[in-house]
Amino acid sequence: MGRRIVIVGNGEVPQGAAEAIDAADMVVRFNECRNFGSSGSRTDVVAVCNTGRPALTMLSSPEWRASRPVADCREIWSVRDPEKFRALHPALMLTHPELTDFCDDYTDALAAFAGDIGKTHVIIDRSVHEAVDAALVPFDPGDYVVPSSGLVVVASVLARAEGAGDDVVLTGFSHEGWDGHPFAAERRLIDSYIAAGRLSRLQRTDFVSPPEGA
Repeated sequence: MGRRIVIVGNGEVPQGAAEAIDAADMVVRFNECRNFGSSGSRTDVVAVCNTGRPALTMLSSPEWRASRPVADCREIWSVRDPEKFRALHPALMLTHPELTDFCDDYTDALAAFAGDIGKTHVIIDRSVHEAVDAALVPFDPGDYVVPSSGLVVVASVLARAEGAGDDVVLTGFSHEGWDGHPFAAERRLIDSYIAAGRLSRLQRTDFVSPPEGA
């Protein structure tokens, strides 16, 4: 039997799901872990956007640094490979000159912070990002800047989980937000993974107890 891994996006989670999430073998959350509490409290991994304003905001925030998800986790994952984003920057400045700080890299600062508080720091390799770009093509992503951190993390977890027989479950993924991510195509890609049995979304049947005597 493999592990049950729950990847918790920052969107809405089903009411009453916290206990089922906390019962997982591994829980991955993102950035500020905005639904922490309503989506349970277990946190094994905090996956962070390690470039641009999100990274700078988190690193500059004493509240984030001292937050319970960060304190409780075992690993901090940097979702954006620095080499990949250095390579993206010149073309991005031609197509999206307003994104002047989008590729600013804070990976070393996050690694140092992780080391200072006794956490393992992991960089998701650029090959995962590039595999996600290729997987999105059949789903008509249109013009976009980069895949979302959520989709990159899902792809990274799936790549390791399938060989180990792990059960990967998503919740808190609304597939909405910044228009630089191809959210409509991402939803269709995730739905294709679900149809193929590669992962699932958390359902009420995962955490509603059977009637007494059943």
